[in-house]
Amino acid sequence: MGKLEGRVVVVSGAARGQGAAEARLFAAEGARVLLGDVLDDQGERVAAELGPARARYVHLDVRDEASWRAAADAALEAFGKVDGLVNNAGILRFNGLATTPVEEFREVVAVNQTGCFLGMKTLAPHIARAGGGTIVNTASYAALSGMAFLTAYAATKGAILSMTRVAALELADRGIRVNAMCPGAIDTPMANPRQAEAGGLRLGGGEKATEEASGGRLPGGAASEGQVPGGQVPGGEAVARGSVAGEPARGEGSAGGAPDAHGSASNTDSGAAGTDSGAVGADSSAAGTDGAAAVDGMAVDGMEAFYAKLIPQGRMGRPEEVARLALFLSCADSSYVTGQPFVIDGGWLAGVPVL
Repeated sequence: MGKLEGRVVVVSGAARGQGAAEARLFAAEGARVLLGDVLDDQGERVAAELGPARARYVHLDVRDEASWRAAADAALEAFGKVDGLVNNAGILRFNGLATTPVEEFREVVAVNQTGCFLGMKTLAPHIARAGGGTIVNTASYAALSGMAFLTAYAATKGAILSMTRVAALELADRGIRVNAMCPGAIDTPMANPRQAEAGGLRLGGGEKATEEASGGRLPGGAASEGQVPGGQVPGGEAVARGSVAGEPARGEGSAGGAPDAHGSASNTDSGAAGTDSGAVGADSSAAGTDGAAAVDGMAVDGMEAFYAKLIPQGRMGRPEEVARLALFLSCADSSYVTGQPFVIDGGWLAGVPVL
């Protein structure tokens, strides 16, 4: 018997990456899963792979309350209840504090912060009516440690942690546990050039990246999130570590991102409902004089060496590893855990490596 036997879980940003990994693992553990995303073709394929008895797909723009209501209705119609939610959609933009356009800041807030809020607001009453359940929000290591050029992203991820704690307090007496995952560098196109190239994502040279795994800007839609914020490499180039969404960047200093582990979902952090983990690609053109992210000229081996040195465990994480954390927080193994952030970063935040 699986750890989620009889459960019904909604996963946003589930078309690719981390969200798809979560959907697959949850289904394997006995849950029925409603996948939401704006990447309809990919989302439909994942749902078809899992089969109609285990999964259904709906178009979900996490910025839109009506879209969330429609997703809830679809889950109820297909499976009779909802008793779990994984908020996996999100987007990333690199920009300096003084150079971030207010429109860009609001865009990141709409997808990451408002999207998470609307998911909890919409589904918490349904989860309570089902007799209780779980909510897992995707935050980031950037919510716990500052990083230059991530003002909007870090602010939204910090907000997700705060909303997680508040929701845990408000929903405990309804039998709902609420926790947050804080991924570090997860293996996605933005963080791994080899994966980007395999997916047709062009990183560098000022060319716009096409959405790879989870995101990509879609009309009215969003991208996926993945958590891979960037790091400073020797020589001063900031490398996007992976965070979501894949909308094309709109100009100097702005970089769309690739979902870290989130996946692709409807908004992989880009706009609508994405998955936080998978890859999303972003405009990696971003590089601007102000320190926006740039991957130009960085050799694949150099990137891998960079992460190997930066992360104590010597590698980036995998979407499946984040999915296993989401499973733990969604099943009875974590029955006495609520209101907490769980860092999954290979030791990134443990301290500064000196060897």
